[in-house]
Amino acid sequence: MIETAAADLAVASQALPLELTQTDVYREIRADRLLNLSFWANIALAGLSILLFVYMGRNVEDPRSRLIFVATLMVPLVSISSYLGLASGLTVSFLEMPAGHPLAGEEVLTMWGRYLTWALSTPMILLTLGLLAGSNVTKLFTAIVMDVGMCVTGLAAALTTSSYALRWFWYAISCAFFAVVLYVLLVEWSADAEAAGTAEIFDTLKVLTVVLWLGYPIFWALGAEGFALLDVAITSWAYSGMDIVAKYVFAFLLLRWVADNERVVAGMASGLGAATPGAAPADD
Repeated sequence: MIETAAADLAVASQALPLELTQTDVYREIRADRLLNLSFWANIALAGLSILLFVYMGRNVEDPRSRLIFVATLMVPLVSISSYLGLASGLTVSFLEMPAGHPLAGEEVLTMWGRYLTWALSTPMILLTLGLLAGSNVTKLFTAIVMDVGMCVTGLAAALTTSSYALRWFWYAISCAFFAVVLYVLLVEWSADAEAAGTAEIFDTLKVLTVVLWLGYPIFWALGAEGFALLDVAITSWAYSGMDIVAKYVFAFLLLRWVADNERVVAGMASGLGAATPGAAPADD
């Protein structure tokens, strides 16, 4: 019996893959050209965006407009750092999928660094939208905290390997946080922007943000982390493509409008809540 148990243990140990080093992961990423390109395309575009946005804001003087520019500039700054982490293998791991998963028992490349990107960049996007809408601190805090909660629980879903059901439970919690963010964007801030006189540009950016952000949980579900209907490279390109539009195109449209309408932004109350001096502040 002891000999049989020892033999079984030896077979099991041979079946387990050796832990990959960061160098091994880096080589795996470089070997998949489609996956590797999805990282470097974003690094290049983030770098160009940083230079462009700095140039666009060179003559902006209003403090509120400058705050919007700084917050927006943080988006490509975070992205270029994050995507470099993905391309170098620093924030990428191979995780064994749990029983019940379509790829159960297989080592799947998990790009957990993306969640760090989203946790740092999406709050900046929401901050700029809230400032543009003339919203108050309470609504800004609510949207940003719920957004961070969405990203953190999404990371938990991606990293959970003990149970397939628990992965989806984390996913559901993340979607619940997301629902609150959507409510603030679509209801609360839409009304604030109407009062602030920025509804036209806000509505454009709101639709762009909501449509693209809805794509992230959809591709999570379809990708290797969920139902595994799409391979890792295709999923990565889906995320990268959405990042390009939801971050850099979004930022360009926003900053161009702010630079051209600095007086409108300056006319908003600095206390976040009134569109013009003397207007009633928005309800907390």
